[in-house]
Amino acid sequence: MITELQVPSDIRFLEVVEHWLLSSLEVQLGDSVDWPRQSNRFRLVLAEAYSNVIRHAHRDQPDLPVIIRLQLDQGDIRLEIWDQGKGYEMSDYEPPLPEDKPVHGYGWLIMKRLMDRVDYKLETDGRNCLELQASLGSKESSS
Repeated sequence: MITELQVPSDIRFLEVVEHWLLSSLEVQLGDSVDWPRQSNRFRLVLAEAYSNVIRHAHRDQPDLPVIIRLQLDQGDIRLEIWDQGKGYEMSDYEPPLPEDKPVHGYGWLIMKRLMDRVDYKLETDGRNCLELQASLGSKESSS
């Protein structure tokens, strides 16, 4: 299954985006996964990715669309978040140091911790793509 959603760069659409993702997954996967655990995982990852596009890539450009594509193959999930912003050079990223008590900069670490694979492609056809992948086990193997 492949499905796609296009929404404005507006944080007010976060609930719409979350509902679309979780409903799409639940329709396809049914009771084969641990929903409380997985829904929290994907809600956090999606909120981080979507809000980063709004705050950083599309800053002051709320009319630019964010395209979110979900591909599900059995229990393998690939989520792509496409933006039209300037992009971010990942080689410039330095993880925040807890002793500095930074307010920002944890998003990449959160996504990498919660997903099996995180990749960022800068300037692909004039857009940037954050690709998040995870393999879902059955309820028995995810406990």
